Amino acid sequence: MPAQPSRNRPGDGLRADARHNRARILQAARTAYAAHGIDVPVTTIARHAGVGVATLYRRFPTRDALVSEAFAEQFRACAAVLDEALADPDPWHGFRSLVERVCAMQARDRGFTAAFLARFPGLLDHEGERERAEAKLAQLVRRAQRAGSLRADFDPSDVVLVLLANNGLSKGGEHSAPAASRRLTAYLLESFRAVPPAPGTSRALPPPAPLELRQLHDGP
Repeated sequence: MPAQPSRNRPGDGLRADARHNRARILQAARTAYAAHGIDVPVTTIARHAGVGVATLYRRFPTRDALVSEAFAEQFRACAAVLDEALADPDPWHGFRSLVERVCAMQARDRGFTAAFLARFPGLLDHEGERERAEAKLAQLVRRAQRAGSLRADFDPSDVVLVLLANNGLSKGGEHSAPAASRRLTAYLLESFRAVPPAPGTSRALPPPAPLELRQLHDGP
């Protein structure tokens, strides 16, 4: 008996089309979240992806699922940054690099901030990832404190304070936010040091960001 034509069977074409739609949805979501934060309506994302809302929900049954998948790469990057910081033979350099790199990532992507700060706490805790990250962060802090480079009263929760402060810089706009973030981070890191650097070894602050007082009222 001859084989049935491929059009009568579940074919690779449909699976490829589904994968293509999924990729377009995720790209549209990342772009929208980066520019406007994670409150962008699902209908807007579907429109930019060139798919119907029903198609979007078939790929991502809930809005939280879409947010989680859209930022999966950033979460993996943060985990890698934390592991690299712990592996750094210089405890202070490891701590400083973690703060600088995560803040830079945050300044580039407005949506990442809300996701990283657990806007959806249950969603962002796959297989205990949050607990492991918090344990590693506490280890990084204790390591720098034992080395005498990080002030003894610094608490791991202070990293959240840094991210909250850094998040406010998104009002400066996409052009000034990265520069403002670099300068703020440099100021904060100097305040976290247990002892001032030796003469001639202090790091110069990054250049000032193009910010004006009117932006406090006007926003980005």
